[in-house]
Amino acid sequence: MRATTQTTTADLDVTLPAQRGRPTRGTPAGEDPSLRAAYRLCRRTTRLHDSGIYALIQLMPAVLRPRCWALWAAASVLDDLADRRDAEQAARAARVQAWPQALQRNLAAGTSTDPVRHTLVDTALRWRLDLSSLQGAMASTLDDVHDRRFADWAAWQAWCNGGITPWADQVPHLFEQAGTPMTLRLDRQHDYKRFIDGAQLTDVLTDLTEGDLLLPQEALDAIPGAEDDLRRRRWSPAAAALIGDLTALARRWVTRPAMTIGMHPGAATVLDTAGCLMRAQLDAVDAAGPALLKRPPRPSVITRTRVLAPARLRSGVAWRLTPLTVPERPRRPAMAASEPGPATDDTGLRPPPPHRDGARPPQIAVGQMPSHVAVIMDGNGRWAQQRGLPRPQGHRAGTAACHEMVYGALEIGLRHLTLYAFSTENWKRDTEEVTTILEAIRHDLDEGPIRDLDVRRRWLGHPDKLPQELVQALLREERRTRTGTALTLTVCINYGGRDEITRTAAALAQAAQAGDIDPVLIGQDDFAGHLPHPDMPDVDRRDPWQAVIEYGRRQRRHGAAPLVSPP
Repeated sequence: MRATTQTTTADLDVTLPAQRGRPTRGTPAGEDPSLRAAYRLCRRTTRLHDSGIYALIQLMPAVLRPRCWALWAAASVLDDLADRRDAEQAARAARVQAWPQALQRNLAAGTSTDPVRHTLVDTALRWRLDLSSLQGAMASTLDDVHDRRFADWAAWQAWCNGGITPWADQVPHLFEQAGTPMTLRLDRQHDYKRFIDGAQLTDVLTDLTEGDLLLPQEALDAIPGAEDDLRRRRWSPAAAALIGDLTALARRWVTRPAMTIGMHPGAATVLDTAGCLMRAQLDAVDAAGPALLKRPPRPSVITRTRVLAPARLRSGVAWRLTPLTVPERPRRPAMAASEPGPATDDTGLRPPPPHRDGARPPQIAVGQMPSHVAVIMDGNGRWAQQRGLPRPQGHRAGTAACHEMVYGALEIGLRHLTLYAFSTENWKRDTEEVTTILEAIRHDLDEGPIRDLDVRRRWLGHPDKLPQELVQALLREERRTRTGTALTLTVCINYGGRDEITRTAAALAQAAQAGDIDPVLIGQDDFAGHLPHPDMPDVDRRDPWQAVIEYGRRQRRHGAAPLVSPP
């Protein structure tokens, strides 16, 4: 996300004076004058920096527009702090680091004298945004201070995913808080990631005049001579060929019609219109020729009107027919602790609690540490029956055991832990038992003790049949904890191995149809790259003989509960 102009209030705290007059349409009414003025500044900043983003925000419900202005203005301010060449690299890096540090202090205080941070604090507190997921994105802005280089598309997409996606992911949370979830089907998550990649590539191609060539070396090397010509600001057949190839790639990435299937019509209109505007922008890049290296190309007014006029009508009707929730701002800042607890580190995260029996974790040599351990959560019902307890009591004990496994993994330094919590075969169980299991999972996501640990939480499974509240909680935790570094915890819920293979094959077919891969050359790496979490290492199996022996002792029921209780 790059800015083409600079925000004058970016790098210093500005105390906003009270202003008279009626609040601007879309700005929060009933707030103090300085807050209204701050939101107006964010609106002007958004409109000045990117009229396309501003037009898309105008398609959202009026109550959400100021919140999106605040988010976009904050992202653009950080970009400006890094991009401005008015100081040495060290000084620029220092002011980039100072901004999010000041934001943390402002969140604790519940206000700020800096106008952009003032709106961001208000938005975070009122709409329950967890800005901790933006820490990685804010930190990645430091890369703007230095010359960034990407070896291949994978490195480029990792940069995009770490620096841009967290900002975009705040928008679905706003919709969720307003009572209209911007639900993305899990089988279309790949489409969403590609859509974000396409948006970033469109932005990079538009801003070649800024002198940065934010493209992977893999793409630059594909056309000999193109990189040298572009760095010298020289238009040539090689440069034209490279730009043509990249605009075609970006056009494929932003053309994802299936992404909005099943989504609320208002939210779907926003995403569909974004795709249309980006394709129009890519057409302008293609048509610019040598002028592309002199000034950013823009679609014509007629083209923009053809896209935006019907979109405004559709979104207006959709939001008028949709009741929206506007949360009240809590009296107490969300980051203030309500009661003392275990000490936290600089990020506000807690260490795992000590073992209740005083046991200490073993010291495991680095070479002996497995990279990935998977555990099948089985036997909860049997545990309860053996003790004369109802089966739900066994599932509650299983949840506690899950917490202990996470604590233990953190203490020994394990990097990946996968828990098979609920398989597709578990639907064969009694309806009441299934409801108990799923409700326990949702409650643990929202209020469990793992929330305060440095754990990145991910979900593997399919949303079909799952309660909508559980799906939203799973996605929300994935967004909130995406910057966790100590442990990656993957929980398999409504997961089946055959289903994963089928979905991966479907994703490969879609990629081949879109031209992203050659079906004749598909190999194991391509299959692994289209798995739901391709970065997850294989599970380590250190004791296969013992596992086989134990398997032979088990009564296989394929996920179902026993029909007759054992004596």
